[in-house]
Amino acid sequence: MSKIIATGAIKGAYKTVERAEKTLKECIEKHGIEQKVEFPNTGYYLPVIYSMTGIKVEKLSDCEKVLDEAKKLLPPVPEEKVWLPYLGGTLDAGIATLWSEEIIEVIKYTDGPPPVDGIWLGAATDVILRERGIEFVDGTAPGFAACVGACKDSKTAVKIARELQEKNIYVFMSGSTAGISMAEQLAEEGVELGWDTRLVPFGKDISATVYALGFAARAALSFGGVQPGDYKKMLLYNKNRVFAFVLALGEVDDEKYANAAGAINFGFPTIADTDIPEILPRGICTYEHVVSNIPDEEIVAKAIEVRGLKITVEKVDIPVAFGPAFEGERVRKEDTYVEFGGNRSEAVEFLHCADSSEVEDGKIEVFGPEVDDIEEGGVLPLGIEVLVYGRKMQEDFEPVMERQIHYFINYATGIFHMGQRDTIWVRFSREAVKSGFKIRHLGTILHAKMHSNFGSIMDKIQVKIYTNVEDVVRLKKEAKKVFRTRDERLKNLTDESVDTFYSCTLCQSFAPNHVCVVSPERPGLCGAYNWLDCKASFEINPTGPNQPIKKGETIDERLGIWKGVNEFVYKASNQTLESFSAYSMIVDPMTSCGCFEVIVAILPSTNGVMAVNREYPGMTPSGMKFSTMAGMVGGGIQTPGFIGISKFFICSRKFIRADGGLKRLVWMPSMLKEEIRDLLEERSRELGLGDDFLDKIATEKEAETEEQVLEWVQKVNHPVLEMEPIM
Repeated sequence: MSKIIATGAIKGAYKTVERAEKTLKECIEKHGIEQKVEFPNTGYYLPVIYSMTGIKVEKLSDCEKVLDEAKKLLPPVPEEKVWLPYLGGTLDAGIATLWSEEIIEVIKYTDGPPPVDGIWLGAATDVILRERGIEFVDGTAPGFAACVGACKDSKTAVKIARELQEKNIYVFMSGSTAGISMAEQLAEEGVELGWDTRLVPFGKDISATVYALGFAARAALSFGGVQPGDYKKMLLYNKNRVFAFVLALGEVDDEKYANAAGAINFGFPTIADTDIPEILPRGICTYEHVVSNIPDEEIVAKAIEVRGLKITVEKVDIPVAFGPAFEGERVRKEDTYVEFGGNRSEAVEFLHCADSSEVEDGKIEVFGPEVDDIEEGGVLPLGIEVLVYGRKMQEDFEPVMERQIHYFINYATGIFHMGQRDTIWVRFSREAVKSGFKIRHLGTILHAKMHSNFGSIMDKIQVKIYTNVEDVVRLKKEAKKVFRTRDERLKNLTDESVDTFYSCTLCQSFAPNHVCVVSPERPGLCGAYNWLDCKASFEINPTGPNQPIKKGETIDERLGIWKGVNEFVYKASNQTLESFSAYSMIVDPMTSCGCFEVIVAILPSTNGVMAVNREYPGMTPSGMKFSTMAGMVGGGIQTPGFIGISKFFICSRKFIRADGGLKRLVWMPSMLKEEIRDLLEERSRELGLGDDFLDKIATEKEAETEEQVLEWVQKVNHPVLEMEPIM
């Protein structure tokens, strides 16, 4: 290996450890050694340290212990003329660097300067991890680029960022070159930064690079079932399942070499735009470890090649950039050229089947004014009618396909879409219109993406777009009749009315032994897939992650156990799960990868259960935060007394039916209660629980501990008091 890289990395590690020691000493002098430290709203402590050592860094005294271990990893600095044939000492120096940087960064939350400041976002919360983790799991995001430093100019920064976005790769930014960071260059050009656009500025300090590695470590802990302290499994998991790489932009100093060495431990190679020494032989990384002197226009492609990423990008013929990375962009009012709907005009979108003779594939028509016909700041009505024909197309698939309109339109940069059916709101930005984007391009997007994604069931697709109010009102009236019919049909779809459930193994890329079983009354635990989604997905991709599961012989109707389901789950879980119960959280509950929206846990003394959503940051009556419980539930393991579910499964007739159902619910965060209030009220009335049942479910406003929940249920005479013991 290169002597220069080894020397630089080891020197950089010494500098980082010394800086951490100095920072820690000053903080202890100011606050005392028992001062608590944490990255806000995460149950993974300092995730790189925790994943590798199992040490829970909660106080400054814990930081001291970790630094002592980091110093033991530091190898002697090589002499200038010594050739090093192996990476061992350099890799150890990289680990010491990452541990020290986590200590430096966590102290900022206590002592400053604040990591969250202006464009800088600091550590990702567990809510962010789970929201974004789903995209890594289902392949929407194939990987991330840790961009360290700055490009030669802001235009180049935008070009590289856009190229990564168009390939759906997250961009994590940290560090600087000559006092300038890539994130600052993007902000200078007016590029929207943040998790929603996948352009994530962690911090300008080089130590903020550790947040990218921490994100990867938490993915292993949360989704992969890797246990804290199992450093070998954690590092191999990241090498094989989290496809990331480092882009070293601008001059590389010792501290940057040290961070590159830390990334190599994870199997993440470094690609540089400057002429630094290379490490080409394979070993820790899949291919080369360090590749340098790559021109700006080639650096993204080279990084993808070196990391072994498989990227598929479709070209949609529109005049703006297009891809899932742009889905989270917002078009502010002051940047809007024209808007539609959003309570300012009539608007509706409607997809439906039609006879072959009624559909002319690729035909896109706009009835009414186009963008060219209105002045900036105008408002138009909007009706989008998508007519589809396909031999395998079914009416049941219509709402599934219709929901995709929201995502596909949002993939266009400068175009904002919100809502569905007759509650949509669309904005075109001035920049998009200036680039040549027209109303008809909405049809171009829908035709291209629906053929691409659903071509196996859609043979012909035609799009009609209406911008005259009379046409939109007519379409809306027609569509609402169909919407009502669909809703009634879905309402009557039950687990008993079908003989086939569907699997979802999307998450096996992260949690190899987990398999979701999706039924009409139990959606996928991530909330993104229901039974109809999976049914349609199977028709689209018969060898994909959603496979039919014949229920077969009923083993236990109350618990929801079927012979065919058990046989499927046993094979699909790599023969780790012998039995699965659909309706119980105590007897063989369904496993999770970690993408669940809600965790349900027993509160033994109350004879009931609590439900907590991942957005809730506080302590729960179980004595654990959501993120701590997530470590017990995720990774494809069965944990009786705990289950991960979707939010709306709480309102299902099959919600923990074998354990007493909705009557068992004694605590939930107020934000979750309000979000699903209407459905909860409908379900409680159906069960005859009375109009005041929801008021009897405690929230954080009434109870913070299990003892307080017990007092509350006794005070309000919650029906759980009359139920048989849950355990």
